[in-house]
Amino acid sequence: MSQKEFMQMAIELAYDNTKNKKGKPFGALIVKDGRIVAKGVNDVLETHDPTAHAELQAIREACRILTKTDLSDCELYASGEPCPMCLSAIYWANIQHVYYAFTAEDEEAAGLGTKYVYQQVSLPKEERDIKLIKLNNLIPEKDPFVLWKERND
Repeated sequence: MSQKEFMQMAIELAYDNTKNKKGKPFGALIVKDGRIVAKGVNDVLETHDPTAHAELQAIREACRILTKTDLSDCELYASGEPCPMCLSAIYWANIQHVYYAFTAEDEEAAGLGTKYVYQQVSLPKEERDIKLIKLNNLIPEKDPFVLWKERND
């Protein structure tokens, strides 16, 4: 299949997901060596899970199928420009090429934008609306980071 065909399929997933009133208009594919490994649609409304975005669903499925977390040999096709959460997952999965059809501006015009989140993430921690507060007075008996380092040295 061609890039155009993969993208059309991602758009069709998004369209069908919305037409069937199951979810928001987002679809995604993970492709490896010219073959579709995984598909995902936005299941946020159906599952009541704010992390059930199409890209994350496809990444999760691809990792399960390929039994690995490094998807550097895969491509992602998304109907819409990835949100900050999905973009972070793309980085964690090491996906090097992401293709999308609709821009963040298109999503914003449909009432689905993530402009606010992108703005918040770009601010210093102290200036964000959601406060991240480190509790300095805690001294754990067991340090999971020390254990991780010991196991991986």
